[in-house]
This record gives sequence, C-alpha cells and structure tokens, in this order.
Amino acid sequence: MARLTSEDYKNAINSLEIYGSYSEAARFLGIPRETFRDRVKRALKLDYYPDNLENDFSVENLPDEIAPVEELISRRKTEYKRKSKFSEARRLINVKVKMDGPIGICHFGDPHVDDPGTDILALEQHVEIVKKTKGMFGGNIGDQQNLWVGRLARLYGEQSTSAQESWVLTEWLIRSIQWLYIIGGNHDCWAGTGDPLKWITRNQKGIFEYHGARLNLNFPNGKEVRVNARHDFRGYSQWNPVHGPSKAIQMGWRDHILTAGHKHISGAAILKCPATGLISHALRCAGYKKHDRYAEELGLPDQNISPCVITIIDPRFEDNDPRLITVLWDVEEAAEFLTYKRQKHASI
Repeated sequence: MARLTSEDYKNAINSLEIYGSYSEAARFLGIPRETFRDRVKRALKLDYYPDNLENDFSVENLPDEIAPVEELISRRKTEYKRKSKFSEARRLINVKVKMDGPIGICHFGDPHVDDPGTDILALEQHVEIVKKTKGMFGGNIGDQQNLWVGRLARLYGEQSTSAQESWVLTEWLIRSIQWLYIIGGNHDCWAGTGDPLKWITRNQKGIFEYHGARLNLNFPNGKEVRVNARHDFRGYSQWNPVHGPSKAIQMGWRDHILTAGHKHISGAAILKCPATGLISHALRCAGYKKHDRYAEELGLPDQNISPCVITIIDPRFEDNDPRLITVLWDVEEAAEFLTYKRQKHASI
C-alpha cells in the first residue's frame, strides 16, 4: 500500500467539508467509507483542516524565543572551536623550570582541612618546610575540604568547623605556598557553579584543573620530565594500592611520575618501558585525614604510610637512569636531601 501524502490528507478533509457526509465524500474519492473515515481521523491528528475554514479571530505574529537554526549552528561551531582549543592545550601542559639543578615536588594527599580527623598540625608543618626549602614545590592532589552536599550535608553536624570556616581554611592552604599544580577532587567538584575554589586559585602561578593535569617540566639543560597528577586513576585492586596509576603506565601513559590520592592509602610501584627504557613511578599518597569514620564503619585497614609523597628530580640523568627521580615519604628528610643535592650541583 502506497504511503499517504499530505495531499491525500488535505483532499480527505476538503471532500468531507464539501459533500457533508463520509459516504458521499468516500464515493467521490473512490475509496471505501471506513478507509475514508480512518484517513480523516488521521488527518485531524496531524492538524489538517479544510482550506476554506475561517477563524473568528487572528493573532499577531510573535517573535520566537529560540534562535533560528542557522544561528544555533553558528554558535555551536564557535563553542566547539573554543572547547576543542581548551582541551587540546591541556593534553600536556608545558612548565618552564627557571632554576638550575635538582628540584623537589611534595605531592600533598587529600587535605580535608575542615575534618576533625585531619592532622592539621602535620599539614601546617609540611607547608612550612616546603615554603622555606629552595627548589621544592607543592603539588595538591585534591579534596581541599569535605564540602558536604545533599544527603551528606548532615555530616556537618559531626564536625565543629562550619561551612564558612572551611572556606577560610581552604584559602589559607591554597595561598600558603608556591603550588606547581592543584587538582580539584571529587569533594571539590561538589562546590557546583560559581566555584569559590577557582576564585581562590586565580592568582596562583601553577596549574589548577579538576580531576587531573599532565605537566611537561622543561629544565634549563633541556631535560623534560612529565608529571601526570590525577585525583585518581581508573582501576582498583584489593591487592595493589597503586593499581590505577600502574595500569595507566602499562596502558600507554609514558610519564615519569604518575600520582594519585582519593583512597586515603599509600603505595608505590616502579615500572620500566621495555621499548624506550623510560622508568615510571606510580604513586599514591594517603592524605591528612588520618581518622575516618567511614573507613572505621567499613573496617578498612590502615594503609597510611605518609600523608604525602616527595619526588626529587635531578635533570642531569636520562629517562632510564634510576637517579633521575628519587621517591621519599618524609618531608623533612626530603628537604634535607634536596638541599644536599642542590649544594652538590652548585659545587660542580
């Protein structure tokens, strides 16, 4: 059976208007009466009306709230171009290191500055050590505060720090040292639109990105070291605390340092690419929230070796040399080691 056209529907409606009955109109069109009735019913559903139907009123033409399709397409092209440029620029962010010799990055685990179970004294001490140690920079892996939202907002009743005070503490931490990078974690994402964290970090010289950032450190001697910092990497294993970043390395991320937080546990693994010889370090820092009711409820084991992890980078060495990157778990020890390395470099 041929598909009915708009002309067929118009003829049916007009014929009924002219002949006044379904039988006469169907006879005129040469189709069965029931077929004609179904056609008219379908036509009315599709909003077909007789050509001579006149309304007793008319409505002025009103402007459309939605832009014309041509304007929508043009706008989408512009937005895509901007979004694409934004994303492509962040695939690997070049960072020029202006000082000669070794440097250190103290990768701070989840701070949670407002939580009663957070070792705020250790956080304060580590901030001061980084601040006074030449060549040492901070890396912030995310979750600056609890930022309870939705059904979790009830947990503010279990901490003495108010939501407003939490932002004061967060601002103190962000402005305390020279951050090489700051990652927005899952708790930070709960700030929603008009995010105060973006406003607080606006004067930071380092990088602020949600979820993760990939940095290419360019040293004065031409050496390049890549740091892939994420709040977390996909992949979990109860037997391996650094399964996520280790998996990322083995799936093709050829970076020297891959660091994560989120799970409040510590771990490290070192892997070598057999094709290039590149040595990669997969690291997870536990963070400063040492006492966690949620972990206690689930009976999770204590795997917090250190709230942070420090990587000392000596740009004199090649990618396949284990001396290129040294991993340490104590901030004070790392500061002393970095100072020694820099003094040794200066004497050469």
